[in-house]
Amino acid sequence: MRTTLTLDHDVAARAKQGAARLRKPFKEVINAALRAGLDQILAPPAAKPYRTKPRAMGLRRGFSYDHISELIAGAEGEEHS
Repeated sequence: MRTTLTLDHDVAARAKQGAARLRKPFKEVINAALRAGLDQILAPPAAKPYRTKPRAMGLRRGFSYDHISELIAGAEGEEHS
């Protein structure tokens, strides 16, 4: 496919130097660079591991699981059923 691209001066210079050093056509160097760059840009970023710190889930002083209905009523209101 034939298309027109406008390259920044520094990019064009590096591509021309690379083509001369590798003794490959400019077109081949540009295509290889675009493939490598597109693979890197379009790849999803690596996910960072998600970690949580455990905490004690005990009740505050003065509360008890023996009367759970009282705890629910206090948290959600008396009219909630």
